[in-house]
Amino acid sequence: MAKREYNFTDIEKKWQGFWEGCGLFRTDEGSSKEKFYCLVMFPYPSGTLHVGHGRNYIIGDVVARYKIMKGYNVLSTIGWDAFGLPAENAAIKGGVHPAVWTRNNIKAMKRQLHRWGVGYDWDREITSCNPDYYKWTQWIFLKLYENNLAYKKKAAVNWCPSCATVLANEQVVDGCCERCDTPVRQRDLEQWFFRISQYAQKLLDDISLLEGWPERVKTMQANWIGRSEGVRVDFMLEDSGKALSCFTTRPDTLYGVTFVSLAPEHPVIGKLISGTPQEKAVTDFVERARNQGMVERTAEGTEKEGIFTGKYVVNPVNNDKVPIWVANYVLMEYGTGAVMGVPAHDQRDFLFAKKYKLPIKIVIQPGDNELHADTMMDAYVDNGIQVNSGNFDGMPNTEAIKKIAIYLESKVLGTKTVTYRLRDWLISRQRYWGAPIPIIYCEKCGTLPVPESQLPVILPEAVEFKPHGMSPLAEVDSFLNTICPKCSGRARREIDTMDTFVDSSWYFLRYLSPKDDNHPFVTKKVNKWLPVDQYIGGVEHAILHLLYSRFITKVLYDLGSLGFKEPFRHLFTQGMIIKEGAKMSKSRGNVVSPDILIDKYGADTQRLYILFIGPPQKDAEWNDRGVIGAHRFLNRLWQKIADYEDVYAKVQRADIDINSLSPEAKTLYRQTNQTIKKVTEDMETSWHFNTAIASVMELLNTVDSFNVVIPNNAAEELNFHVFRYTMETILLLMAPFTPHICEELWEIMGNKPSIFHQRWPEYDKNAIQEEVAEIVIQINSKVRSRLSVPIDVSEDELKRRVLSDERVAGFLNGKKVINTIVVPKKLVNIVVK
Repeated sequence: MAKREYNFTDIEKKWQGFWEGCGLFRTDEGSSKEKFYCLVMFPYPSGTLHVGHGRNYIIGDVVARYKIMKGYNVLSTIGWDAFGLPAENAAIKGGVHPAVWTRNNIKAMKRQLHRWGVGYDWDREITSCNPDYYKWTQWIFLKLYENNLAYKKKAAVNWCPSCATVLANEQVVDGCCERCDTPVRQRDLEQWFFRISQYAQKLLDDISLLEGWPERVKTMQANWIGRSEGVRVDFMLEDSGKALSCFTTRPDTLYGVTFVSLAPEHPVIGKLISGTPQEKAVTDFVERARNQGMVERTAEGTEKEGIFTGKYVVNPVNNDKVPIWVANYVLMEYGTGAVMGVPAHDQRDFLFAKKYKLPIKIVIQPGDNELHADTMMDAYVDNGIQVNSGNFDGMPNTEAIKKIAIYLESKVLGTKTVTYRLRDWLISRQRYWGAPIPIIYCEKCGTLPVPESQLPVILPEAVEFKPHGMSPLAEVDSFLNTICPKCSGRARREIDTMDTFVDSSWYFLRYLSPKDDNHPFVTKKVNKWLPVDQYIGGVEHAILHLLYSRFITKVLYDLGSLGFKEPFRHLFTQGMIIKEGAKMSKSRGNVVSPDILIDKYGADTQRLYILFIGPPQKDAEWNDRGVIGAHRFLNRLWQKIADYEDVYAKVQRADIDINSLSPEAKTLYRQTNQTIKKVTEDMETSWHFNTAIASVMELLNTVDSFNVVIPNNAAEELNFHVFRYTMETILLLMAPFTPHICEELWEIMGNKPSIFHQRWPEYDKNAIQEEVAEIVIQINSKVRSRLSVPIDVSEDELKRRVLSDERVAGFLNGKKVINTIVVPKKLVNIVVK
């Protein structure tokens, strides 16, 4: 019979159709099997995918297929995070409606996912820009609004004049918009917020529940929430006697305050400088500082700049008259937006004071030598003894922190308090392509929520995009003008749309009932399936998306809609694929097209290489030669099995007794079971798919040297049983990684598909034990000989055999044995003198 060729194109199409037809990934909600919810972060449909994107989805597919073989009832789903700025920018630049652009991209990306062989329950597919989805995003907004967790206020925001929208701090890079590179400016706008700060402590406390999350991600979340314990101190304005509050975690330095600095955004500045000679200079500085961007202003290398307002406050503990400055390094996002300047004991304040020749007053001295302000080269920030601190002189500063806080409270000069770095979530976007905020404005009745019965507020598609980038909703009368739900008078709709992070903050709930017109989710179902057992996605979402998802889950839990506090039980963050020293990116021109690779080598080759390239949680460098190596391995696997296609039907399977095998067959059988153990451990504990694949490759190398013959007698038949057992085991172990070729070879070996209906193999515990162990013999820790002994040899017998070894005896001649150290099954070290 002619050799069967490895036609990966036909094979992959065949099995992709088979999986879809048999419903391999269709979840049976009535199954009694243990559930496993495997979820990859749903993608933004920005266009075609490259192989760097594929790592995420292929990893998720490996986990889902493995869990199916382990007997779980698996839920593996996909959807599209389909609103957002890129679609609107494409409409403005290219004249393609965002809806058309988005749907075309979804179609292209779905095709690529299918070609990779990535399996999902496609009946549960969701798309966040469809009304049947964003209806419920609007419903969630209403629930927050009803519970005083959604509100509107004027706020300073990052404004991109080109994109004509608000940007989050994370979307500002080097003072410019991350998308169009336009310098970002600060503007005060009426904006909608979610009161996530009210959940700051819950979010912080419940990090302890995230046992299956990477430690670095939990640390990033904790730092972002940023809990600080300290004192809110009231400095009285000299002119008005009104309080200007400063938050400090170091009340022990209060006696050393020589100035107070305000954030450029602080609302008191306008009142302080109104009508004063400093008004114009301060206003100009404030404008310039605000346009620097918050990240740039607080960067370590950024020059500390400020301007004196001409006004003073009084230090409550010593009645010192202290000047008020505006400084670029102070943020409204922290504390009260007013910071007490202690240049002797804070490095930023020290640099600021040096630049503007402000006083430096030492209030903490180290124990070993005395500091002098005029000779200090840096701020002293370590612990020490209080000086120049009134009644607290001579006290350790660590003790003074507590005592001064108590003193301030007793004199009603301050209050012990806790602050958080976390600020409320700004959800307003002055753009079109997003979920409309369900709010109505009536001149008579004020601000009103859209009644639930009127959801969804449909985003009109018949709009005109203009080059200035402003939202076209402002000019769509049929959308803008509406009827007040309270008085039935004329009213207008909110034209801001929601941040796309709102869409993605709850999507994992919708997969359980994606077609339900009456509920966003069915509580009974989500309580059964969630928290998500395994969440997979990039570490770039470690803060915002994950934090917002945790927040929305907690809100819904508090409202009684969910029975769990955290959405994701385990989190895996995969590393990036690097090419030519940089992350794969269309903008860098270093992407590798999966379609070209699949056409040339097949999807399984691409999957194998991406999984073999390195530990999946770490970045990995792409190498085209590695793809060829992966393809060669699959061809070897193919040929090794296909060469015996005629034999499998003639020689039926039989149980294998290791004791009845030839030495060669025994070695192969043992290594096969050791490989099962190794791959299973890699899948269960470390997700080291690369080492799991490597161990299978080593096993195939052993098979290559195994003498396989067409059986004509019982002994040859037994050897063929071992060969067949090994090759079927290889297919079972490789199936999650390279599913198409494994399905085809499984069938060639005479087995009924699907291979994923088979249980994951279990190893024979007796077979994995080596019968002999090679013992390294050392004398005074230097290797002098080696000895093969039975694996279960006693320690006394081992020592006897070692001392009887001729080479050992030669080294011991004329020496005294002081001690003999035995490491069972590995080593004997003889200490001599």
